Amino acid sequence: MAGVVNLNKVRKAAARADKKRRANKNAAKYGLSKAEKSLAKLRADKAVSRLDGKRRED
Repeated sequence: MAGVVNLNKVRKAAARADKKRRANKNAAKYGLSKAEKSLAKLRADKAVSRLDGKRRED
């Protein structure tokens, strides 16, 4: 005979595995590499700096 299995634990483990699999799939689909993130941040900072430079002082 097999040992006693807690079905709640099995169900939750399966749900965690499914969630992890979907997260990995989405990270590959929508995620940005570190270089892309740093480039986007650099461009955003440059745009803010450019905008601040054109601000009028009254």
